[in-house]
Amino acid sequence: MNFLHLKYAVEVERTRSITKAAENLYMVQPNLSRAIKELEESIGITIFRRTSKGIVPTPQGEEFLTYAKNILGQVEEIESIYKKGDTDKITFNISIPRASYITHAFIKLVASMDMSKEIEINYKETNSLRAIINIVQGNYTLGIIRYQTTFEDYFQTMLKEKHLKGETIWEFEYLALMSAAHPLAKRKKIRYSDLSDSIEIAHGDPYVPSMPLTEVKKTEFSDLITKRIFVYERGSQFDLLCDIPNTYIWVSPIPAELIERYNLVQRKCLDANRQYRDVLIYSENYKMTALENQFIEELQKVKKEISAISYQ
Repeated sequence: MNFLHLKYAVEVERTRSITKAAENLYMVQPNLSRAIKELEESIGITIFRRTSKGIVPTPQGEEFLTYAKNILGQVEEIESIYKKGDTDKITFNISIPRASYITHAFIKLVASMDMSKEIEINYKETNSLRAIINIVQGNYTLGIIRYQTTFEDYFQTMLKEKHLKGETIWEFEYLALMSAAHPLAKRKKIRYSDLSDSIEIAHGDPYVPSMPLTEVKKTEFSDLITKRIFVYERGSQFDLLCDIPNTYIWVSPIPAELIERYNLVQRKCLDANRQYRDVLIYSENYKMTALENQFIEELQKVKKEISAISYQ
């Protein structure tokens, strides 16, 4: 018996389903079934039985699960006490979309930290699914997910199932970001057809719950564009934009400081009318630290600065 076995058993009791529990735990069903069987063999009792209403605990199983939940609660309490009490160490863990305005706020946060203290930061740029998984598995405390507002119901359902809270940070339309040397850079507004000879730089792992990747790509990428480079981190996109002037990428609005640093321009597209939403996510019962609240404040400051810029 180990700590993970306890978590597995409690999740099976909560969902009354091996299949659903496996999905929530991001496991395959046979592995979860095997783990529960190993747990039952190690303690010498049958924890669950199958009924017409799903999987339910046996009388001995109910007693065991009471102890299991107490143990898990005590572990969480210990972690909470010592994380809060470690005043000499600064910790910050977040998963985010590949967005320059978020990274800009993060840099401002790091710049304000007390460098005399021990610092441990995990800052992961990824897609929405991985951001959600990172919080569910306990590896990260905060996440930011991005999706088209068309898919609001899909994502809200998933957050509810995973016991996560969501707070909207920003809603926006994508802009086309390109080098100042791009042939279209001097136009204030463009259309998809204007981009047909350009190369689109695109993040290659979009995600929408319950939707195959092939279908998601159809909703994200226009059929009018036939030249694409798929990348998976932001650093490469700036190198490509700067060194290959015929490239562009769809982005959330970019801070002016980065526009000037990389000699870029961002332009509205008359055909790009999809609304996107960035949503802060965290566990339902999680209480954000002072540092995490400071990060949210920095995000709002950067957003305000960007909003003051006109892209008409």
